Amino acid sequence: MINQVTLVGRLTKDPEIKRTPEGTAVTNVTLAVNRQYRNQQGEIGADFVQCTLWRKTAENTSRYCRKGSLVGITGRIQTRYYDNQEGTRVYVTEVLAESVRFLEQRRTEEAFIPAGMEA
Repeated sequence: MINQVTLVGRLTKDPEIKRTPEGTAVTNVTLAVNRQYRNQQGEIGADFVQCTLWRKTAENTSRYCRKGSLVGITGRIQTRYYDNQEGTRVYVTEVLAESVRFLEQRRTEEAFIPAGMEA
């Protein structure tokens, strides 16, 4: 079986690093990916894809990327579910990132980040 996805898009907000109780870094980002066609009004739509990044990938992305950063993400699709407070089962489909590639040059307060750097 093959479960591999590659996406290129822009972050919809600044990534925020979180830590599990064991201290493992994790961040959840939403990637806006443009569609390949225009609607009847001539506008290009976008899909908003939830992605989860772990460990060093999460740390580097939250350190060097901001809202609007162009990134490439490769990973796999995962579906999970949970029961909300009303007892309704909620299904979540997300991309578990295996790598993130920074696709444009950015200057941050900390350092100059070259395009093509991989997290």
